[in-house]
Amino acid sequence: MFLIVGVDDYSSESDVIIIPSALDFVSQDEMLTPLGRLDKYVASENIFNRQMVARSLLDTLKAVSEDERDCIAVLERVSRLADDSEPTVRAELMEQIPHIAIFCQENRPSIPFAFSKYLLPIVVRYLADQNNLVRKTSQAALLMLLEQELIERIDIENLVCPVLVDLTAPDSNDDVKTEAMAIICKMAPMVGKDITERLFLPRFCEMCCDCRMFHVRKCNLIVVFFLDVCLPVQLPRFFQLCSDNVWGVRKACAECFMTVSSATSQEVRRTKLSTLFINLISDPSRWVRQAAFQSLGQFISTFASPNTDVGQYFREGAEEAEWSGQQSNNAGEKTPNTNTPSAGSSTSSATEDSTQNLTQEKTPEDDSQEKVSASVELPSSQDNSPSLSSPVLEKVDIPEQELFNSFHYWRTPIPQIDLDLELLEKKCNSGEICNNSPSSQVSSTSALGRKQLEELIENLEPHIDDPDVKAQVDVLTAALRATSLDTHVDDAFLEPRQAHDNPFSSHHVPLIDSSDIEVHKAFSLIADVVPQALLDQYLSMTDPSRAQTVDMEIAKHCAYSLPGVALTLGRQNWHCLRDTFETLASDMQWKVRRTLAFSIHELALILGDQLTAEDLVPIFNGFLKDLDEVRIGVLRHLYDFLKLLHQETRRKYLYQLQEFLVTDNSRNWRFRSELAEQLVLLLELYSGQDVYDYLRPLAFCLCTDRVSSVRWTSYRLVSEIIRKLSTCPALLADFLGELVDKFCHSPKWSGRQAFAFVCQLAIEEDCVALEQFSEHLLAPLLQLASDPVPNVRVLLAKTLRQSLVEREYFLHSANSHQEALEQTLVALQMDLDKDVKYFASVHPGSTRINEDAMSTTSSTY
Repeated sequence: MFLIVGVDDYSSESDVIIIPSALDFVSQDEMLTPLGRLDKYVASENIFNRQMVARSLLDTLKAVSEDERDCIAVLERVSRLADDSEPTVRAELMEQIPHIAIFCQENRPSIPFAFSKYLLPIVVRYLADQNNLVRKTSQAALLMLLEQELIERIDIENLVCPVLVDLTAPDSNDDVKTEAMAIICKMAPMVGKDITERLFLPRFCEMCCDCRMFHVRKCNLIVVFFLDVCLPVQLPRFFQLCSDNVWGVRKACAECFMTVSSATSQEVRRTKLSTLFINLISDPSRWVRQAAFQSLGQFISTFASPNTDVGQYFREGAEEAEWSGQQSNNAGEKTPNTNTPSAGSSTSSATEDSTQNLTQEKTPEDDSQEKVSASVELPSSQDNSPSLSSPVLEKVDIPEQELFNSFHYWRTPIPQIDLDLELLEKKCNSGEICNNSPSSQVSSTSALGRKQLEELIENLEPHIDDPDVKAQVDVLTAALRATSLDTHVDDAFLEPRQAHDNPFSSHHVPLIDSSDIEVHKAFSLIADVVPQALLDQYLSMTDPSRAQTVDMEIAKHCAYSLPGVALTLGRQNWHCLRDTFETLASDMQWKVRRTLAFSIHELALILGDQLTAEDLVPIFNGFLKDLDEVRIGVLRHLYDFLKLLHQETRRKYLYQLQEFLVTDNSRNWRFRSELAEQLVLLLELYSGQDVYDYLRPLAFCLCTDRVSSVRWTSYRLVSEIIRKLSTCPALLADFLGELVDKFCHSPKWSGRQAFAFVCQLAIEEDCVALEQFSEHLLAPLLQLASDPVPNVRVLLAKTLRQSLVEREYFLHSANSHQEALEQTLVALQMDLDKDVKYFASVHPGSTRINEDAMSTTSSTY
C-alpha cells in the first residue's frame, strides 16, 4: 500500500512521489521470526525500542520454547542487552529477570542450566551497578528469586554471597554498604545459619567496630538476631552497640530488645540485659528513651514462663488498625499506624525504605553522661538470724536521675516503726517464721500467710497518718487479698514461680525495718518474676511528666503491653498493676482508653473471675458509655468478656445491649454490624427466655437497618434465635408469629424478601425441625408467590427449588404440604419475569443456578 502525493500531471510517472506508510513496517515485522525481530530492535538507537525488547523477552521466549537452540539464542541476546549503556533499559531488563527465571524453571528439561548460566550473573553484576535505580531493581529481583527458591545453594555461596561481602568492604561506597547490609539482613533467614555464620558473620564483626559508619552499625543490629545460633556469639557486640556514641544506633538497640531477650537464657536476661535496658531508658537522647519505653512492656513479657505465649498480646494491635481504617470514611480521623510494616508491600519498596531510613540519620546528640552511686541501707532478705535488729547492708547503684529526683530530694525520712518484737521472737522460737530451709517453707505456707500479714497490718495501723506507712499498709492489704485467690488455674496461666515457693515467708520479706521506700517496692512484687527496676519504670509510664519528657503517646504504649505484663507477673501480683490499669482507663486520650478496651477481655482471662468482678467490671462498664472509638473495643470482644463472668453478673448486661444501637455517628454502620455478629455468639450464654425478652427486639431492629450488610448479618442472627428457641415450643411459636407479622406482611418489599431469606437460612442450616417450619412458616412463605415485586418472587423460587422441594420430608406422599409446594412452583414457572421462571424451573443441582445466584446477589439482595 502506497500513498501518492504531489502529482502535477497524472500522465507523467516522473512526478509521482511514493511514501511508504507505517503499515508497511508492521507487515515487514510480521514477516520476521521472533529472533529476527529481537535482533532488529536490540540494535536500535531508539531507547524506547530497546526498552520494549526487554519488556517482551518473556513472550519471545515462550514463542520459541519448543526449540532448545532458539531458547539459548534468546538468552544470549539477554546477555547482550544486559550491557546496554542506558540505565532505564537495564532496569527494565532486571524487572523481567524473575519472570523469565520462573519460566525457565518450569521448562527446565528443554532449557537446562539456563538460569545459573545466563540470568543469575546479570543479577549479581547489577548489585554493584553505578545507577541507583538499577541496583534497587536487582536487589528486589534477588530477594524474589530467593523467596521462590530458584537459586541453587552452591550458586548462593559461590556467586551471590561473595559479591555482597565485597560490597561491604571498608573501601566501598557508604550508600552501597548500607544497601548491601540491608540485603544481607533479608537474605539471612533464607540462606540458613551455616552460610550466615561462615560468610556474613566475620564481616559483620568488622563493621560493628567501624566508628565511621553509624548507619551501617544500626543496620547490623538486625543481622545479629536473624538466627538464634549467632546470638550467643554476638551478644558482646550488642552490648557495645547499646553504648554506641550515636543515638540512632542506641535507638535501634532499644527497638529490637525483645527479639534479643527472647533468644537468650533467663540468667542473661536478668543479669545483663536488664541493666542494659535501664541504661537505655535513662539515655540522654529523648528518641532513645522513647524507643526504650515503647519496647519496655514487650521486654518484660520475655520474663514469663517459657510455656506461656505472651507474644499473642503484641499481635492483636491489628484489630485497632483495622477498625481505624474502616472508620476513616465515617469519623474523618485516622489512628496512627503501628510500627509493623505492611506485609503486602513490594520487595523493592521495602528495600528502598529501609535503606533510606538508615542513610537519612539525624545529628547525634551528646552522649556524655555520668552516673553516681549511692550507698543505700537495705535489710537483707537472706538473714537467717532469729534476731530482728541486725540487718545486712547492701549497696545499690542508683542512677543520677533517680538520686536527685523530686521524691528523693524533698521527702522526709521514713520514721522507724517498732514492731512487736516480743511477739515476733516468740514465733521465731517456735519455728514458725525464722526457719529458711525449703522444707520448712513448704510446711509453713498456710500458717504463715494470712495470720502473719494480719499482724503486720495491725502493728502498722497506729501510724496510718504517715503517708509512707499508709502506702505500706496498702501493699500488705493487697498481699493479704492475694492469699485468698484461687490458685487452681489453667496451666496456660500458671505463675512462673514454683508452686511450693511461698512468697510471704521471711526468706522473701524481712519483717523488720521499713526505713526505705524500696522495701515497699520489693514487697509489692511478691514473686521475683521481673527485676524491680524494670517494673518501676513500667509503672512510671502513666506519670504525666513522662508524656512531656519522653513521648506524648507513652500511655498508649503502656496500655498496649499491659496484658503481656500482667500475664508475666501472674494474677497473684495484680495489685502491682491495679493502679496503673485504673489510671490508663481514665486517661484523657481516647486512644489510650480504646487500646485498653480492645484487650480488657484478655486481662479478664488472666485474672480470673474474682479479680475481674472486683477490678475490671467497673472499668468495663465505663467503657460501655465512652466514645464509639472506645466502645468498639469492648463490643468487638463482648462475648469473650461476658463468658468469663458469673451468670448473675452476666445477666445485668442484657439491659445494656440496646445502648449499642445508639452511636455518635449514625453513618457508623460497621458498629451495628459488629453488634449483630456478637449477638449471634451471645445466644449460647443466655437462656431461651432471656433471648426472647432481650435479644429478640435487637435482632428485629437490626433486620430493618438501612445498610444491607447489617441486615444480612441480622438475618443469620434471627435464624440462630430460631435454633435457640426450638426447644421451647411456646416461645418459638410467639417468635415465629412475630416474624410473620413484621416481615412477611411488611408493606416494604425488602421486609418480605428478608422473610424469605430467613426461611431459607433456617432450613439450610437446620435451625428448626421441618414439622415446626411447616406449621408456622410454610403457608406465609408460599403466599409470597403473588408478591408484586419480582425480587421477592425470585428469592422465593430459589428457596422452594433449592432448599425445600428436595427434602425427604416433603417428598413423602402422605405429606399434606407436598401439593401446596408443587402448585406454587408451577405458578412460579409460569411467571412473567424470566428470572423467576428460570429459578423455579431449573433443577437445583445445575451448575448454572449457583453461578446465577452469585451474579444476582448484589442486585437482588
